[in-house]
Amino acid sequence: MEELRFGTAGIPYSTKDSNTINGIKKVKELGLGAMELEFVRSVNIKKDFEKIKQAAKSNNVVLTCHGQYYVNLNADTKKKLEDSKNRILNAARTAFACGAWSVCFHPAYYLKKEPKLVYSEVRKHIQFLSEILLQEGNKIWLRPETTGKPTQFGDLNELLSISSEFENVMPCIDFSHLHSRTGGKFNTYNEFWKSLSSVEKFLGRKGLDNMHIHLAGIEYSQKGEIRHLNLEDSDLQYEELLAAWKDFKIKGVVICESPNIEDDAQLLKKTYLYLKNVDPFENAINQLKKYDKEFTTRSAKDSFEL
Repeated sequence: MEELRFGTAGIPYSTKDSNTINGIKKVKELGLGAMELEFVRSVNIKKDFEKIKQAAKSNNVVLTCHGQYYVNLNADTKKKLEDSKNRILNAARTAFACGAWSVCFHPAYYLKKEPKLVYSEVRKHIQFLSEILLQEGNKIWLRPETTGKPTQFGDLNELLSISSEFENVMPCIDFSHLHSRTGGKFNTYNEFWKSLSSVEKFLGRKGLDNMHIHLAGIEYSQKGEIRHLNLEDSDLQYEELLAAWKDFKIKGVVICESPNIEDDAQLLKKTYLYLKNVDPFENAINQLKKYDKEFTTRSAKDSFEL
């Protein structure tokens, strides 16, 4: 990836004659650069793979994919486990045939088991999936996603650790999920900065240059995620998150999962480009004004250290 691209979770709602190819064209018309194929209930693309790939290429739109929800790599029966692996493989194969760059999925539930034991199980099955795809010549990124409830396997460190072990595996980081699974924490510049620092620690610059991100407003309780909201209807401090992205110079794809997918995707892109063009000194002063109650009684020179 040469830049950070913004896109929609599925075909934009404003697309006329809604289908995947027209959705790709609409994404370009909206000034966006990515679109996620939504296979969350079923792999709903059965044909026209090459046409979809060419449409994405000619419109300079990067495709990603969200695999099916019905996945648990810590399932308590063999059938559920095999079905889960087959669903991931089916999504990865179809998405790759369409030219997609990355496929994400919710990896597992703890099922009241020790997290270390669950980690071992999930890692084993991701290794199997990774090897199968590589043997098939499938170069898509396999992306276990950070999850929105503490009962679900998939905090950031778990997924970074697994990703560090395989050449075709990296996390899909859903920052809204990180916010909701902690009951409203993980919502400041410092926390966002630490998360990106962890990406760099585990995966190096390669991890920061190949990010698959999900973002939306989110409603939550102490039990975690309830539902997605539009960004302006939520308490997610997305401006601070985007500031951290800018400071780390990340690259990759940001998929907006808000109910108004194209509107919030455009909002995120607009805000990010604005922050990139803000003078660093001016931005530092604005941060001090926000967080330092004594700022107004001190000079900018005293308050800002190079």
